[in-house]
Amino acid sequence: MLQQSMPYDATEERRLPGIQPLGDAPWLIADDAHAAQMAYRDSLLAERRDAVIAVRPEAADALDELLDTVLDALPAGHARRQEEVVRPDGVAVPLDRSDPIGTLCRLVQEDLCLMQKADGPEHVLTAAALCFPARWSLAEKIGRPMTTIHAPVERYDADVARRVQRLFDGLQVAMPIWRYNELWTSDPRLFQPERPKSWPKWTREAPLYLRSERQVLRRLPRTRAIVFSIHTYMLDRANVQGTRPPLPAEEPRTLSASAGPTA
Repeated sequence: MLQQSMPYDATEERRLPGIQPLGDAPWLIADDAHAAQMAYRDSLLAERRDAVIAVRPEAADALDELLDTVLDALPAGHARRQEEVVRPDGVAVPLDRSDPIGTLCRLVQEDLCLMQKADGPEHVLTAAALCFPARWSLAEKIGRPMTTIHAPVERYDADVARRVQRLFDGLQVAMPIWRYNELWTSDPRLFQPERPKSWPKWTREAPLYLRSERQVLRRLPRTRAIVFSIHTYMLDRANVQGTRPPLPAEEPRTLSASAGPTA
């Protein structure tokens, strides 16, 4: 389920939150690990749905809009046939309108988180299809505002929180934005909802992988909800082409610890 490459240099460090315009780049991607990752997503949904899917009642209308938005933006290789989509791996996914989040989970490689703002000053996580969490649990974050979601992240201080909320408030429908993170790890599993009690000690000879999330934020035009999509790349160290090589460490070096949306 590892990719052989990624379309950006994840080792190039940027100041948090590291946001840049998406421009003409695609929102959703089907890469060289598509078939293996989608098969894994299918199995997680079938066997551990409560761990990878969460929905609050207030998300229903926005989820319907999100499903239509994804259907209009499917990557090349997907074929729409009446009430189903055939993925590039040949699997036909029924368009179950009664379960939009489950359908979305099976349509694309990206994890999809829905952020909505109601009475409070912050956006709240109201729905998600999250098959590839990087050491955070969906059950602990659903229904929480941004600052609570990021409480474990040391670098997500009050200043970063204010800048992120300004980004959310100012996000325009026609101007999606994106960022990436960098996590060197000895564990190549994609589904990691638990935080380790201690970090493994590495040597230069130890297996090492680069995990990076291509995170895109876009606003839905009708409901004004914000979609936070996460395309997860996992590369063997030998396949990483970056501006700086990894160094042995007792904790993974990362642009920001993964603890939820925009982390």
